[in-house]
Amino acid sequence: MIGGQLSWSFSSSTVKASVTEQGGHLAPVVFDRTGRKIKPYTIPPWSKEKLPDNLPQMLKVLRGDFFCMPFGGNESPYGKEKHLPHGETANKKWKFKDLIREADRVTIHLRMKPKVRRAVVDKKITVVDGHNAVYSRHIITGMSGKMTFGHHPTVRFPDKSLSGVISTSRIKYGMVSPQQVENPENRGYSCLQPGMKFERLNRVQMITGEYADLSRYPARRGFEDIVMLVTAPCEPFAWTAVTFPEERYVWFSLKDPAVLKQTLLWMSNGGRHYAPWNGRHINIMGMEELTSYFHYGLAESVQENCINKLGDDTYLEFNPDKPQAINFITAAVEIPDGFDCVKNIEPGKEQSSVILTANSGVHITVPIEYNFLKSES
Repeated sequence: MIGGQLSWSFSSSTVKASVTEQGGHLAPVVFDRTGRKIKPYTIPPWSKEKLPDNLPQMLKVLRGDFFCMPFGGNESPYGKEKHLPHGETANKKWKFKDLIREADRVTIHLRMKPKVRRAVVDKKITVVDGHNAVYSRHIITGMSGKMTFGHHPTVRFPDKSLSGVISTSRIKYGMVSPQQVENPENRGYSCLQPGMKFERLNRVQMITGEYADLSRYPARRGFEDIVMLVTAPCEPFAWTAVTFPEERYVWFSLKDPAVLKQTLLWMSNGGRHYAPWNGRHINIMGMEELTSYFHYGLAESVQENCINKLGDDTYLEFNPDKPQAINFITAAVEIPDGFDCVKNIEPGKEQSSVILTANSGVHITVPIEYNFLKSES
């Protein structure tokens, strides 16, 4: 039992990880387990509390990274389908299949058979000796029709204003959630101007008419806001990162932008004053990679919306005769003095490493098998 949840644990020489049976949430994860012991993920303050039976299991478990399908709240039905918030994959129990040890790596294999939309989902999470990274693969077999999906890493920031610096690979544009995320009549508060399109994170309009710098966090205590960044096509991967210069480490993720087309930033800083949040979920940012229309759900993503009207897909059409692999890499590494903010992440000289370069010009080489993102099995 870890953080109130039955979990499976597994490790390499450099990473120790746990994944919950309920919902398949990946946390805690210790990167650089014999050195800095970097623990970037959050487990909610209500994890061991008695919670209402009608609360979604996803919220009871809420931690680390988890796979959502369909992504979003799913308050509206899609045809005859009524999905749970972030789907069965984030709420229901996973079945343990195997723990595979081969050479320098360990892979845990879990399986789920969703009932709302028939399919088989295989979750395979791998850690590799010497790599401060987690390789996550979800293989969806036998599914047909339109579907959204995404990964939901939830990163805890130090309790110090502006301690983290967020950066990404090139984007087409960003947009604030078209509907206000929280409303005072429901004991929730948001501060960004709904539906505002922007070109860069450091200048996003608030409801006051002033501009916020979303590239620095924690900020705007007492508010809950969501923005989405539409990823520009790039090879061989796109990336999202948060640099903690004083704490001297970087958390980052890598994805194939042809599969995971957007990045959603969920800035949770005490803006919800209803249960189970009660104003205590602070200094947290969801750095989520997805193909979806914000956090609204499958029905809203499939219909015409302000993102797909601009030519950017908000769902994927699944072929029951062709398994679909969704691959994702997360990592956390120590950085040297003078490494101020990730400016770029690019392939190293070999296919088993990437180079992180800072605005200051300082760079580090990190062992990462980035070709994993293109693998199908």
